[in-house]
Amino acid sequence: MIYEDLLGLVPAKLAPKTRKIFLRGYELPIDIGFHDFEVGAPQRVVVDIEVWVEADYFPTSDDAADAWDYDFLRTMIGDLVATRRYNLQETLARAIYDMIAARRGVTGIRVSTRKPDIYPDCDSVGVELSSF
Repeated sequence: MIYEDLLGLVPAKLAPKTRKIFLRGYELPIDIGFHDFEVGAPQRVVVDIEVWVEADYFPTSDDAADAWDYDFLRTMIGDLVATRRYNLQETLARAIYDMIAARRGVTGIRVSTRKPDIYPDCDSVGVELSSF
């Protein structure tokens, strides 16, 4: 059975209530930090993003032209870190957050950044911003 054969068969109470796009574990080297030893020495930063999207902006067809462009998430982060250096993860996370929040159809956002190589006895240190 294909998807089109199921149209109208799913009860209304089981219709999706939220739609989320995510990017998890995006690792990239970033010139970030305010200590002298950090400036000019890119550090590994891991970015996680969750974006909740209005139904009208979430595809119902299998046509790529209807898709929410989540390649944008990766590209936008790469462009942000290539154009400037950041002293704080808070500032980086806010820049990412604002770029996503400005897109049409977004109803909720969670952005986190973390540095996994700071302390030997910790998995990572980071920040998170969320619209809820």
